[in-house]
Amino acid sequence: MAIFGLASAVAGFVKVRYLIDKAVIDNMVFRMHYRITSAIMFLACILVTANNLIGDPISCISDGAVPAHVLNTYCWITYTFTLPYSGAKGVAHPGLGNDYDEEKKIHSYYQWVPFMLFFQGLLFYIPHWIWKNWEEGKVRMISDGMRGTTAIIADDKTNRQNRLVQYLYDTLHMHNTYSFGYFFCEVLNFVNVVGNIFFLDAFLGGAFLSYGTDVVRFSNMNQEQRTDPMIEVFPRITKCTFHKYGASGTIQKHDALCVLALNILNEKIFIFLWFWFIILSVVSGLAIVYSAAVILLPSTRETILKRRFRFGSPNGVEALVKRTQVGDFLLLHLLGQNISLRVYGEVLDELSRRLILGCNPPSAPSTLEMAPIYPDIDKFAKETET
Repeated sequence: MAIFGLASAVAGFVKVRYLIDKAVIDNMVFRMHYRITSAIMFLACILVTANNLIGDPISCISDGAVPAHVLNTYCWITYTFTLPYSGAKGVAHPGLGNDYDEEKKIHSYYQWVPFMLFFQGLLFYIPHWIWKNWEEGKVRMISDGMRGTTAIIADDKTNRQNRLVQYLYDTLHMHNTYSFGYFFCEVLNFVNVVGNIFFLDAFLGGAFLSYGTDVVRFSNMNQEQRTDPMIEVFPRITKCTFHKYGASGTIQKHDALCVLALNILNEKIFIFLWFWFIILSVVSGLAIVYSAAVILLPSTRETILKRRFRFGSPNGVEALVKRTQVGDFLLLHLLGQNISLRVYGEVLDELSRRLILGCNPPSAPSTLEMAPIYPDIDKFAKETET
């Protein structure tokens, strides 16, 4: 039952939170990295360390001259090996044989699989951690009391909306550094997933890049002619050589066959990771293209305001697009994910009205002037979505 307790802890990464509880400070692609992928990596780490699922991770047999527990421990902490498999008959298992002149394929990765999976889980969480600290609870601060569908007193609702519009108007053109942090973390997500693909390829001795395609090709081959690529990368039967001194002081060599039961899990985990990383890298790349269009093309921002948020006033959209910068738009974009469409439309209507009536955005007010308008950011800094 211990494994279910650990797995339930990992489930916290993917739990659904109500908007009234936590502020949304990113998009779905971003959350695929630090919520779903990190949870997958940590869950896989738990599975490969749960000996009660598969028994002992390695079990070796020899001629009996070496105690079984000594042989198992030695072969686990050093390495095992296989020989190139030519498909010839008369071989007990793929990768076994007596021709020691051939180049051996060393297998020592299995010692590091749990650590590697845990480390990758941390890597996928780091961009979110950077963005969360960069963001400093700004979205939660300005949307406080307006998230979700909870009914509030009309006067209080109007007051909160006016304070929000005042904040957006007073801090116009002051959020470009804020947006830089967000787009930097989006690029970091993409670099992270692509880098992890090559990291796994190096970890598995150059076998990961083509692992998924090899498995698909294998499933379509003739039963009598195919060689399972999963067994080549994650062999279930390997060899191990143990040396010790004999009674006369000469060195004796003992060959052992080792069953790597852990690889029955490893092969399934890594084939899933291959497909998941490919999907995640494609989606992350498209997210970067989308963000680049938002940054470089004002028409994209105009389309988003008109269609996604149903904000259709031509004059209002034109005022928002022409008189706001990328940082302002990102803040408005994130704000739209935290409050209802009706409230969001009212906020944009009022903001665009002020932009149309005002010739130039006012300079930022002093700290004393801002104090009664904006709540203390320290109150919200640690309450954004994790």
